[in-house]
Amino acid sequence: MNEQYAATLKSAETEDWLDLHVIRPLCYYCAVIFAKLDIHPNTVTIASMFVGAGSAIFFGCASYYYCGTMGLLLNIIAIVLLMIADILDCTDGQLARMTGKKSRLGRILDGVAGFTWFVPIYHALVWRFYLHHDLEFLWLGIADTPQNAIIATVIVYVFGLWSGIVGIAGQQRLADYYINVHLFFLKGEKGSELDNSRRQEEIYDQMSPDTPWIERLFQHSYIGYTQKQEKVTPQFQRLMARLQEKYGPHASDIPAEVRESFRQKSLPVIFWNGLLTFNFRSFWLFLFCLIDLPAMYFLFEIFAMGLLAWYVNHRHEAFCRRLAESL
Repeated sequence: MNEQYAATLKSAETEDWLDLHVIRPLCYYCAVIFAKLDIHPNTVTIASMFVGAGSAIFFGCASYYYCGTMGLLLNIIAIVLLMIADILDCTDGQLARMTGKKSRLGRILDGVAGFTWFVPIYHALVWRFYLHHDLEFLWLGIADTPQNAIIATVIVYVFGLWSGIVGIAGQQRLADYYINVHLFFLKGEKGSELDNSRRQEEIYDQMSPDTPWIERLFQHSYIGYTQKQEKVTPQFQRLMARLQEKYGPHASDIPAEVRESFRQKSLPVIFWNGLLTFNFRSFWLFLFCLIDLPAMYFLFEIFAMGLLAWYVNHRHEAFCRRLAESL
């Protein structure tokens, strides 16, 4: 790992194997090209939103079982577009660190990007189920009538809402938080993007009347984003309050041995936390789409990924409680 590439990473500790050895090096070379073209990181983020959302068109029409080779081709196009969107989404952060063009809006856009992909994709999968559901009806012994198709589609849509709102939104919000918590203790404020809702409310209140409405809207939504992160991590919030009370408000005030103790306990959780991010999740999305059972992905995300998120949250909260009690 050369120094220039390493400088564009948040930390090798928070990257999984695929990201560290394949995705991030590719993104680094993309960032080099964008930097030479003087393309702003926020522009790259917005491009990733359009590409990822555009993949929904192909996910919704793709099916090898029902449409043959053309359906398989559309599936592959959808997968490639979503992978390109992820590469662009990873590139923007490396480009920002490479060029120093970091911004609060960029941080918020980066957090929103994944949601702009999956909202249209999930709706496309529900539409795809409505069009092609012979396999599921055959296995469940359901007569393929227009009424049954509508009822089943409504049920799948409810699963999709649950999968999107409670599943991917909550799980990736938690994963993002734990990555930045780990970086806070590893690198301090400058190496982390750990935010709190109180500070975000202050930023919103201090915005001038001339601030563009879109920036105000994103900032207001980001307050809610950070509040939800804090709500599901009460023991970590308690630990941070204890640390600030005892040592001061900055990471540099915390003794090195305390920070190292947190890091050692956090590292194993970070491994499992990585499975909540794009790579592992998208593998299962691609698999279920390729075998023409897209609705099954919703169930996988609700139950399997939900259990994983609970485990990560429970384990992280447990060691934060022990550390807080030891102070």
